[in-house]
Amino acid sequence: MTIEIDVLNGDASWPLAKPLFDAVWPPHVLATLPWAGIAFAHAEFRVLVQDEAGEALCHVGIYRRDITWNGRKVPAAGIGGVLTRADARSRGYASMALDAAIQTLKHEGSAAFAMLFCEPHNVPFYMGRNWKPFDGEIFAEQPEQGRVRFDAIAPYIYDLRGRAPQTGIIDLCGLPW
Repeated sequence: MTIEIDVLNGDASWPLAKPLFDAVWPPHVLATLPWAGIAFAHAEFRVLVQDEAGEALCHVGIYRRDITWNGRKVPAAGIGGVLTRADARSRGYASMALDAAIQTLKHEGSAAFAMLFCEPHNVPFYMGRNWKPFDGEIFAEQPEQGRVRFDAIAPYIYDLRGRAPQTGIIDLCGLPW
């Protein structure tokens, strides 16, 4: 099978990604997840792994913004919406897509670190790829609540330039990713 890996504009590529999201997280599954009901930001860029027919097999969203860490403004990147179609799992697609996202961020060079949030069953996957747990508090915006503590899923940090925080208070200064 031939696959293609592309880094695409987030909004423009949503029509390619949406069927994958619907397949992996249909409403009845989404309702059972610890992050059900949370409003998330839209990806600025999307890494899509597609088959020869152009169907998305795997997705990784990329987010960039200034956040605050212990009250200090810091350029950061987010990784979110990491998902692989059930029939395409265990083939390395998520690793390839995540690597492409990290390389994109390193090449761009503006973010000091990347952050993602993951459920306990995904921790070994990310820790095996040099993501480290963040031991601190996370705050984010929610439409009807304003600034709230974000603790539905655990934060992990990837050091892009040797300046990644390991503890403290991070405010995402917007919706979580």
